[in-house]
Amino acid sequence: MTQLGYTLSSEEHTPMELVEIATRAEAAGFDFLSISDHFHPWVSAQGESPFVWSTLGAIAEATDEIDVGVGVTCPTIRIHPVNVAHAVATVDEMLGDRFTFGIGTGENLNEHVTGERWPEHDVRLEMLDESLEVMRKLWTGKTVSHHGEHYTLENARLYTCPDEQPTVIGSAFGPKTAEWVAEETDGLWCSGPKESPVEAYEDAGGDGPAYTQLHGCYAETEAEAVDTVYEYWPNGSIPGELTQELPTPVHFDQAAQMVDKDDIDESATITSPDPQAHIDSFEQAIDAGYDHVYFHQIGPEQGPALEFYEEDVLPSLR
Repeated sequence: MTQLGYTLSSEEHTPMELVEIATRAEAAGFDFLSISDHFHPWVSAQGESPFVWSTLGAIAEATDEIDVGVGVTCPTIRIHPVNVAHAVATVDEMLGDRFTFGIGTGENLNEHVTGERWPEHDVRLEMLDESLEVMRKLWTGKTVSHHGEHYTLENARLYTCPDEQPTVIGSAFGPKTAEWVAEETDGLWCSGPKESPVEAYEDAGGDGPAYTQLHGCYAETEAEAVDTVYEYWPNGSIPGELTQELPTPVHFDQAAQMVDKDDIDESATITSPDPQAHIDSFEQAIDAGYDHVYFHQIGPEQGPALEFYEEDVLPSLR
């Protein structure tokens, strides 16, 4: 059965706003939440980036039944995997079977802050593989020593630890990473209604859940929605691999100067106030093979979007 979700955009909201949005999304009838893990926002206008693991603790207390996932964390450079494993174990203990841990190879935007080199993708995938190996050892609750190519642990043990291994979903866009995700994780995490990552994942033997995020903005008029996306999320229309390589929000601000409102209209962003446009986008993602599809409401106006989905979108998708 398809699960319908809602985005908690850490780049755009304060931690307590995110908690409030989480409770409102649960009341609206969404099945799950996905919260982003960023050190920086993409562009300066977004203006926020709270520490996701602190926010998750408050969400665990404020919600009752809704599933919660991190979409996604890069546990390789900015934070040593021993600390990520510690955070995940605590949040998993708090949320129980409601928690899903998404991982990916990350963006320079968030990972360069410690001054470490930003390696090419193949090296980042090697680091992610070793990081996951380390974290899974720690999640057994046993004492772990590890002397690998990228990470060292000495006599590390998590005393607060879940009874079972946390569910880990891997982010992938290209075939090589999709193959790694199929072999090493419990499911696929992506963005947009792209068929190719699902096909590559399934061709490699992956048979777990497949998550994808749909970006959009609900407003009274399409023009108002396009204006909001243009102000708060122009990074969604920046082409190519720049989103993995640019190091600061200032650089994204500069790259966004090449984006105009026509690019917003033509990108994979839902800006129509017609419920059917939102329903069609969800159905397109479902037809592409995703069974966990969630909506990112761009901009500060979350209440109207949640009410719109509760009344006009979710009932049709059910």
